[in-house]
Amino acid sequence: MIGRRIEELRGKISREAFAAELGVHAQTLARYEKGERLPDSTFLENISKRFNVAPAWLLLGEGPMHGAQRAAGLSTDTPPPPPVLTPVTSESHVIECADCQIMLVPMVEARLSAGTGSFETGDDVERRYAFRTDFLMRKGQPSAMVLMRVTGDSMEPDIKHNDAVLIDQSQRVPRPGLLYAVGVEDLVYLKSVNAEPGKLVLSSYNPDYPPIEVDARGDLSNGIRIIGRAVWVGRELN
Repeated sequence: MIGRRIEELRGKISREAFAAELGVHAQTLARYEKGERLPDSTFLENISKRFNVAPAWLLLGEGPMHGAQRAAGLSTDTPPPPPVLTPVTSESHVIECADCQIMLVPMVEARLSAGTGSFETGDDVERRYAFRTDFLMRKGQPSAMVLMRVTGDSMEPDIKHNDAVLIDQSQRVPRPGLLYAVGVEDLVYLKSVNAEPGKLVLSSYNPDYPPIEVDARGDLSNGIRIIGRAVWVGRELN
């Protein structure tokens, strides 16, 4: 969690002094550290520059805490290196830019269903698409996000066949009325999830498709799995 890494970086420095150095209120810093609020891009950029913190470590907990300048004992006046593509995990990359950070989110091979349901096995990366990291952080956990294609028309007119949907796999506890990728046995659906006593109701936007009722008693892993919440949808125009 980003908050724990901010607290680790602060170390024995008082919260008030650390917050003042970064230009935020101590109460705001406390919320960041407790995970009650996500830092904005300005704060993250400031903490990275002032303390030479590697963005990949700060955002995702990957690699060393500090950047190459401190590790090599170089002056902080040394000009920054040109933007580079830095591997973060096997499924995501971060591009370091002068004024922003861009994460490349993988488009996985599995296809969501917005109709009768389909599931193409395998999670090999077809390609990656660029998103601003601060945008992804507002939506959830960037390192847990993947893109998938929608198949079918059950979510029209809002979501159409072949739209790309951004799924945050860290958000697996269903909240009423929100969209989730839901696996039911061997099928994967993109549906609005609601709960009724003893069952989950998977609803479509298209009125031609009746709701799917799934027995939710017992362990949901037996036939039902919430894959993740849909947090963004994109479309290519013809």
